Amino acid sequence: MNETTTARPGLDPELRALLADLPLTSGLDAEALARLRRLPSTPVDAILRGHAADHREISAPVPLSIFTPARADQAPAPCVYWVHGGGMVMGDRFSQIDIPLDWLDLFGATVVSVEYRLAPEATGTTPVEDCYRGLLWVAEHAGELGVDPGRIIVAGASAGGGLAAGLTLLARDRGAPSIAAQVLVCPMLDHRDNTTSSHQYAGDPGVWTREMNEFGWRSLIGRGEVSGYMSPAIADDLSGLPTTYVDAGTAEVFRDEGVAFATRIWAAGGQAELHIWAGGCHGFDALFPGARISVAARRTRNDWLARVLRTSAGAGR
Repeated sequence: MNETTTARPGLDPELRALLADLPLTSGLDAEALARLRRLPSTPVDAILRGHAADHREISAPVPLSIFTPARADQAPAPCVYWVHGGGMVMGDRFSQIDIPLDWLDLFGATVVSVEYRLAPEATGTTPVEDCYRGLLWVAEHAGELGVDPGRIIVAGASAGGGLAAGLTLLARDRGAPSIAAQVLVCPMLDHRDNTTSSHQYAGDPGVWTREMNEFGWRSLIGRGEVSGYMSPAIADDLSGLPTTYVDAGTAEVFRDEGVAFATRIWAAGGQAELHIWAGGCHGFDALFPGARISVAARRTRNDWLARVLRTSAGAGR
């Protein structure tokens, strides 16, 4: 497929009304990126409002924000290692952090969010290697963190979902650390940007369009080679991965690459749960957590993670 398709799944009506108030565009360039990067990050105090959580910062080997339940019990806790989104070119470790903080509230999980270097300043495998270094630190300091090393969950949204998938491949191939599950929310997995859904959501303003996606990948790749750790859709082997959750919307660029990734995990004998939400735009549940479709998506994701954590806790006894 090599041209924009006019036929496409429509947006959920509630999301359509909410998106009408956002200043959407169809493209992204260096000037627009600079403006977006100048926008202030959400203050940590505002992020933590409503969550009974303690917070501290670690600067080595990479910047990490660590959130722990304020009244944690003595048993080792599950850990969610969070990788933020932003198209590989923007965002920080507090982006979309409300998603894993829900798991802190629900499951008593420790949440560790990593600050990886962004493209175009950092290219190739640098961002995923940054994520790996942080994850290795978490596993090596599990006792200090009060974390159960058998219940480390890698999770991310959008670019963070793609990096989480690449990170899990790196950990598998290097033999450490152990990852109990991965959660890939509307993941950015395929640098080729040539699926049907990619072409369907090109040319018009949107949350994340094919043109924006091309800019993000071009910024990451630079003049270098592309590996499966950068673009997990081209990884030769998806066997031996932990149980995986993939979700996306029908009305977004990343729909088809998420479906293809889950299908390849099944074909390799692995376990994956896939949800494609009718009418969902890119990042709908991060943008509008109170929308009915978002509430359903988060509830379904939370229910899956509850089952995974129960299973992994039983396996550790």
